[in-house]
Amino acid sequence: MLCERCGKKPATVHYTEITNNKKQEMHLCEECAREAGITGFGGMPQFVFQDFLGGLFEPEPEAPVAAGRRCPRCGLKEEDFLRRGILGCAECYSEFRGTVEQVLHRIHGTVQHTGKVPARGGKISGVKQELARLRRELEMAVRKEEFEKAAKLRDRIRELEKSLGGGK
Repeated sequence: MLCERCGKKPATVHYTEITNNKKQEMHLCEECAREAGITGFGGMPQFVFQDFLGGLFEPEPEAPVAAGRRCPRCGLKEEDFLRRGILGCAECYSEFRGTVEQVLHRIHGTVQHTGKVPARGGKISGVKQELARLRRELEMAVRKEEFEKAAKLRDRIRELEKSLGGGK
């Protein structure tokens, strides 16, 4: 798609404005967008999404970043992760575990996923979560010597395990 203004360069800025329930769209090249005063989100200067994320990742004051710590697999520095908000490889999660957990806790309030489950695997996942909850309750009931409750929980656990095909 070519720029709607100059008709020469590819349109790389796609701007939509809704005023009084009227939608207006413009598809412009960067130069024409700059000339039209379209600079970014809500009139704010454009920003790089990774820079935005990086601002959320500053370490807690009581937990300074280890100077020069790197991922042994990809070579990413911990301070680069904190600045950019992007990990380099799967091993970075293990190498920078404490920092990643700190960031997740700051952003989400927890380090345990509590979001939605995909529809295809949702039923099995729900049963597994229920099993985990029942096992915790069973352990507590046994500790408190509430054996009747423990027996009911054990039976329910067995039913759920059968519904998963006999396995845990």
